[in-house]
Amino acid sequence: MSDAKATLSRREREVLDVLYRRGEATVAEVMEVMAHPPTYSAVRSTLRILEEKGHIVHKEDGPRYVYAPALARDKARKAALDHLVNTFFEGSAEEALVALLRRSDLDMTEPQIQRLARAIRRAGEEGR
Repeated sequence: MSDAKATLSRREREVLDVLYRRGEATVAEVMEVMAHPPTYSAVRSTLRILEEKGHIVHKEDGPRYVYAPALARDKARKAALDHLVNTFFEGSAEEALVALLRRSDLDMTEPQIQRLARAIRRAGEEGR
């Protein structure tokens, strides 16, 4: 799915992001969240395309469709992270982590730093 995610249009990514944030939504609910929503028909068309591509599913709730991501959030997160690391950091998790830690807006608390250090130690012990 990570390769397919890379081929989504800007609008498709925006709509899919709304669904991941909300969990599920109708066309009108998607439009409420979008910064500059196109017409109702355009959003409905985008949702149809995303469904055809296998990114979302729908269920009927009376006369309306309720859309949701086809892939669970944790699996989508892993796929997106894999794509990011492979595309921008030549597959190096270390380089990606260093880039995150160098962000100027990063404001980590001591407990967060300790949890991160423990996670790094565990990953080393597990051979990852």
